[in-house]
Amino acid sequence: MNLLYLIIFFILGAFLGGFYSTLGKRLAEEKYHFFPYHCDYCYHRLSFLESIPIVSYFLLKGRCLKCHRKIDTMEIMMEFFTGILFSVSFYSFHFSYQLLIALGIVSLLIIVTVSDLNYMIIPDEVLIFFVLYFILIQFLGAGIFSAFQHILYGIFLFLLMYFIMFVSEKAFQKESLGGGDVKMMFLFGLVLDPLLGTVAIFLGSIFALPMSLFLLYKNNEKAIPFGPFLLLALAFLYFTKITPEMLVSWFGF
Repeated sequence: MNLLYLIIFFILGAFLGGFYSTLGKRLAEEKYHFFPYHCDYCYHRLSFLESIPIVSYFLLKGRCLKCHRKIDTMEIMMEFFTGILFSVSFYSFHFSYQLLIALGIVSLLIIVTVSDLNYMIIPDEVLIFFVLYFILIQFLGAGIFSAFQHILYGIFLFLLMYFIMFVSEKAFQKESLGGGDVKMMFLFGLVLDPLLGTVAIFLGSIFALPMSLFLLYKNNEKAIPFGPFLLLALAFLYFTKITPEMLVSWFGF
């Protein structure tokens, strides 16, 4: 039965991954029509068979049926990884309110990865939706006190990230963090406690370092999208179920 659920969650994630990819692009471009799906080049309206995640890419040989332009490989990657991460979410948390939080983290990760990598933008609409989503899940799953507590955590992490941005800009005399990265830290508080949220900032920086060095070497590019790496750190901490007590025992905070 667990295998069946894993397959179901993979299929659900793959379908949503395609939608999230479209959502991330169009919100960043301030285009608010998401259905029906169409080719980004010739605007050919995709049929149901052309919209089947992963499978349609191979059936169409990676090209639009009408204009024959190559389909962005990021789309199939987002479909595949969303499917995998949805299955991992179910495997880790089964049917619980933590599962809903995990699915929310995965969804946010995919949308922000698409928008931030392509446009260096984290749309406010996405952040507002997930703020409301996580508060609702905390309220329904853990009670009003937990929801209020996590709102306070979110305020703390937002202020901490704002302080880091302020100090960095004063020190280097240039923009160091995007406003979306700062605002997104409020979301982290709705999922993590302040210690883990602070660790997520540090961990996200470590995850971003290899890409930063590569782009600096390859293109002399110094600006990279930080949002996806922060969310990778959030997902890592949440899925591994690391607790503040574990960190204290490991590092003697």
